[in-house]
Amino acid sequence: QVQLVESGGGLVQAGGSLRLSCAASGRTFSSYAMGWFRQAPGKEREFVAGISWSGEMTDYVDSVKGRFTISRDNAKNTVYLQMNSLKPEDTAVYYCAVLNGLGSRRGVYWGQGTQVTVSS
Repeated sequence: QVQLVESGGGLVQAGGSLRLSCAASGRTFSSYAMGWFRQAPGKEREFVAGISWSGEMTDYVDSVKGRFTISRDNAKNTVYLQMNSLKPEDTAVYYCAVLNGLGSRRGVYWGQGTQVTVSS
């Protein structure tokens, strides 16, 4: 089992940027596809971005393409989500997850989440 701890959330004005980090425990981190999800108040949790174990392939929901970038550093057991040009509708709790394969957009193990609030 993998334990995930997110950080980097906060309050930012529209148009601003934040970088989320997810630190993972376990020696097999580099073998997992990883992803970020978010859940806004009153809405279901949705997939945001995913990255293959090697970092060579990525996957994004349409609403964040061109604004968000997912990356990973396997030497540091960490996955990142760089969020630029933030919009109020990006406000949500963001969760890091081990994916059931890059194309599945399904999380298997989850972190506790970090709040991102974008003010207009």
